[in-house]
Amino acid sequence: MEKEIEVLVLIIGAGPAGLATSACLNRLNIPNIVVEREDCSASLWKRRSYDRLNLHLAKQFCQLPHMPFPPNTPTFVSKVGFISYLDGYATHFNISPRYNQSVKSAYFDGGQWTVEVENAETGSREVYSARFVVAATGENGHGVIPEIPGLVESFEGEYMHSSEYKNGEKFAGKNVLVVGSGNSGMEIAYDLSTWNAKVSIVVRSPVHVVTRGIVWIGMWLLKFFPVKLVDRWCVLLAELRFGSLSRYGLVRPKIGPFMNKIITGRSPTIDVGCVGEIKSGKIQVVPSIKRIEGKRVVFVDGRTRIVDSIVFATGYKSSISKWLQVDNGNLFSESGMPKSEFSDHWKGKNGLYSAGFGRQGLAGISRDAQNIARDIESLVCLRSMNKLSC
Repeated sequence: MEKEIEVLVLIIGAGPAGLATSACLNRLNIPNIVVEREDCSASLWKRRSYDRLNLHLAKQFCQLPHMPFPPNTPTFVSKVGFISYLDGYATHFNISPRYNQSVKSAYFDGGQWTVEVENAETGSREVYSARFVVAATGENGHGVIPEIPGLVESFEGEYMHSSEYKNGEKFAGKNVLVVGSGNSGMEIAYDLSTWNAKVSIVVRSPVHVVTRGIVWIGMWLLKFFPVKLVDRWCVLLAELRFGSLSRYGLVRPKIGPFMNKIITGRSPTIDVGCVGEIKSGKIQVVPSIKRIEGKRVVFVDGRTRIVDSIVFATGYKSSISKWLQVDNGNLFSESGMPKSEFSDHWKGKNGLYSAGFGRQGLAGISRDAQNIARDIESLVCLRSMNKLSC
């Protein structure tokens, strides 16, 4: 038997975006419910991230609305520290997500959203009736492993997505291939190297490699100077720090790091030690994979390598399309990402919003949450005024 629940705002997802949106609504005394498919909040951080992960940006760029990090928090917050911050955030703003709630469908009809949810533990179903729905499942709904000839049919080793990787202890002495040169790929490759794995990393496209300090300087300069000028300074600093990396297989994009982020959504890779391992020859850079034969990996340039394990740091995709069967809010494209570019990505029609889909990291999540809460408050007040005038 289905249980029907009425709520003004339903927030789908209890990651940083969902928690931030709920906190902003709670401060305005706007009723809301947060549903989460996992059995905990921030499951990406708690269950699907590697041990050595730290926030790549300084803490002031990573805090959620209305609650800064404690003064004694390190500038670059550890995974454990950030999880503690998120748990404290939920407690401080009295957020109590409903866990194990998997959304099966959502549609708009007759001025209300109907959202069908299944309890993963009991199998029971609930139907939420909401005036507003906030999709806060984010850009990282499901890990992506590319289709490579021979991977599923013939690979004799172990392969996994980076969301399953914890540390390199079990890979010591083994030949490991990391696919992807973003922050996760480079950091996992470095971690594997510290555990004495024999590491190769697939670099498929140009990549900006910078330091945390360069990013911090760049973000500060962006307050005063145009993006293109800041990009030139940051590229110069990167060249002074690392020298030319093209001979090692790391080619810099023609577009600067911050402009590249705006256009493509791809962040620069912040080096945590991987570049030094590449320069020393301890980590080998290889091009894209052409096919896999047993444990033999054939690359597009004809080289081959025997590997025992493959870690795919190849990103994520949105899970929106799995439950938003018909986008009555006209907000999302078929890819599960907003149709509108930043900064118009957070609001659709009929009371549908998105939080955490702007490719702007935690700072973008904070802006989304505050924008959504203010917009809902204005609509609620407007509706109340209209009722009073009738």
